[in-house]
Amino acid sequence: MKHPILLLLTTLLITSCKRHSTVTPQYATVTITRGDITRHVTASGTLGAMISVDVGSQVSGRIIALHVDYNTPVKKGDLLAEIDPTLYDANLRQSEGELASALADVELKKQNLARKTILTPSGAASRLDLDQATAQLAQAEATVIIRKATVDSARANVAFCKIFSPVDGIVISRKVDAGQTLIAAMTTPVLFTIAQDISRMNINVSISEADIGQVAIDQPVEFTVDAYPDDTFHGTVSQVRKSPITTQNVVTYETIVTLENPDQKLFPGMTADVSIRVAEKQNILKIANAALRYSPPEGATFTTSIPRDYGRNQRLIYLLEPDTKTLRPTIIKAGITNGNDTQILEGLTGNETIVTATLTHPTKPEFSLLPKRPPQTPQ
Repeated sequence: MKHPILLLLTTLLITSCKRHSTVTPQYATVTITRGDITRHVTASGTLGAMISVDVGSQVSGRIIALHVDYNTPVKKGDLLAEIDPTLYDANLRQSEGELASALADVELKKQNLARKTILTPSGAASRLDLDQATAQLAQAEATVIIRKATVDSARANVAFCKIFSPVDGIVISRKVDAGQTLIAAMTTPVLFTIAQDISRMNINVSISEADIGQVAIDQPVEFTVDAYPDDTFHGTVSQVRKSPITTQNVVTYETIVTLENPDQKLFPGMTADVSIRVAEKQNILKIANAALRYSPPEGATFTTSIPRDYGRNQRLIYLLEPDTKTLRPTIIKAGITNGNDTQILEGLTGNETIVTATLTHPTKPEFSLLPKRPPQTPQ
């Protein structure tokens, strides 16, 4: 017969030792699919005409007439504006008078030189007189050249009082009004901006330095503007400029997108949300990006040890063994991604089940040598 104390201890140990069963984790999984992946680089830019010309004035004065306004179509040579030519006409007449005086002085110097030439051999005039007459004639002729240049300058200023269109296009900006006085000093005042042809336009896009290496000429572009939120427009990368633009330590590169605007729905200055198609793969194996971000919970069981080192473009994923419900760490080589799916280059055959999330977590065994105290009821 067992000792009563020993029997009591054995009974107490059996009734007080509790082991909680381990819960088998449940996983969310996906299968590998085959399809297409397109990679885009997104940015924003500003629409503008392919060629825009700022029309300015080379002379100062009061504007006496404007012949065009916003959205006026113009041809090369059309009269756009007129500046009061009164002062310039006066300067032209003054210059013409000074030129006439200089020409008369030349005639006088020629006659004087002719007389000296005749008198010098007979001794009536000295050799010095002849030399002076020759020099005076040369000076008078030089003065004529200066006066002619002054006349040409004054005549040009009179012509500059009429502002003509340098190109065919449409007036997209008018910055002056009739009666306004222009001051042409260090900088040329701008009167109009003429877009040469808005049926073909450009988008100046700022591409970050992280993405510029993927952008190349002739890549297709899709973009939208706020004015037409339901419409998608198309263009092509025509230029990738290598000059960096640094703003608050952020480096971007200007990229030019060319597009057709036959119905002229798009206006210069509109903001475009641009998507450049930089890569496209068709009928390839792809995996959901959630699988690449998955990390197993503590207590999960694995068929093999988890690799710690792997090369460039290699990613760690976890396959689910259907029989044992354990995880098999696997290294794959990834290709392009569109943000949702990633191309699989190596490491999978297409029949695997891939874990993307943990639904229920395993619990560790718990042991208690003493019975739990029953909950106390409130008094």
